Amino acid sequence: MPRPYTFPTLFDSVCQINIQYLKKIGYLKENSICNGALIWSSRGNKTGSINISVNTLTEEPFAQLEYKYKEEDISYKVKLTTLPSNLNKGRIWYFICPQTNKRCRKLYLIGKYFFHRDAFVGAMYYSQTHSKFHQSLVAFHKIDLLKEKLNAKHFKEHYAGKQTKKYISLMEQTIKLNKMIQKINI
Repeated sequence: MPRPYTFPTLFDSVCQINIQYLKKIGYLKENSICNGALIWSSRGNKTGSINISVNTLTEEPFAQLEYKYKEEDISYKVKLTTLPSNLNKGRIWYFICPQTNKRCRKLYLIGKYFFHRDAFVGAMYYSQTHSKFHQSLVAFHKIDLLKEKLNAKHFKEHYAGKQTKKYISLMEQTIKLNKMIQKINI
């Protein structure tokens, strides 16, 4: 008997604040205060907006979020933090989730507040809602693409008597996908 469908909330379809986007539009400059608005839309229709102020002048940087939720004015701060890049090229910015206190790069609006994904029970990404049959079709397609790369005209499996990193990577991906297909088909 099939499992009843629960219509989970999808992270892909809710409003989200991405730290990468804030950096791209210049809100995360050192020792500055930036103000502006973020607007979300779907199929040309506005689905949401938020006023955001990012303050990196203080010892503890933060983003001030202000928006309306069901005619109620919401305003709160989300702490920001940085870590050194593993490539030694500056610092990486993160939000500190007000609910879970986890470091994260995206905050999602499900309900009244923007939180890290672990704060929401039952929410999923769209790809997690696919059936096992659909997942196996996608895996078969990926295997075909990997085989095309392996059989490309100028692809080298070996160089100077050793297997190339690209060949090893493609073979590992193929093995991983085959195991996934076997698990799904059982």
